Amino acid sequence: MSMEPQLVKSAERTVRILEALAQSHDSLTLSELQQRTGFPRSSLHALMRTLVELNWVETDSARSAFGIGPHALLTGTAYLDKDPALPFAQETLEDLRAEVGQTAHFARRDGAHVLYLATRDSREAEHVIPRVGRRLPAHVTALGQVLLAQLTDDEVVALLPDPLTSLTEHTIIDLTKLTVELDQVRTRGWSYEREQGTPGVACVAVAVDYRIPATDAISCSMPAALAPAEVERITDAVIKHTRKLAATLRREGIR
Repeated sequence: MSMEPQLVKSAERTVRILEALAQSHDSLTLSELQQRTGFPRSSLHALMRTLVELNWVETDSARSAFGIGPHALLTGTAYLDKDPALPFAQETLEDLRAEVGQTAHFARRDGAHVLYLATRDSREAEHVIPRVGRRLPAHVTALGQVLLAQLTDDEVVALLPDPLTSLTEHTIIDLTKLTVELDQVRTRGWSYEREQGTPGVACVAVAVDYRIPATDAISCSMPAALAPAEVERITDAVIKHTRKLAATLRREGIR
């Protein structure tokens, strides 16, 4: 009997364990990991021992609870280091923040989610939420909506979970309503959401047009109370800086 299927299963289980630990704010016990992954306790125990020894997972002195280890950070940093678009995007975020004074993000669509690759926080921000390396459902963010709008309606329906996850009382959780919103995004060329992902925050996003379909986007968030007065000025700035970034990436031959 070939060992290959067993090796593939072990690799998949390892990844699922790391994803479960990464998604949890607290350390998880072996029982909690078993509950979240559904893996047999015997194989889970062996995999955890290996991951701890390789520094991918950390454990307390009693080895009763587990969390993500330092080597996971090294691998994530390597992804950022090798991305040729990122230095240009970071410069764009600096310029955008300098012009509008609000928090700016650069993110990439990862299936039905968006992955934050760079952030420049507003200097007035009281509560800074670290975003780099975080993943949010695409439909709850302006970044995600502008990137979902690059797809057809059928592709969006096939991609997103049903039912849609709700993060706030304003999150769009109806696929039909989301489809209408994405059609508006395609028409105007930018997305706008107000308190759909985070209470008290509104956000505008524009896709970076250097790949087809676009995989990346730039956004600018602002206090929702300021949005009625500020959204037009901020949208114009995001469009300007994002178009400049896309032109630079195309000129540099980055794909």
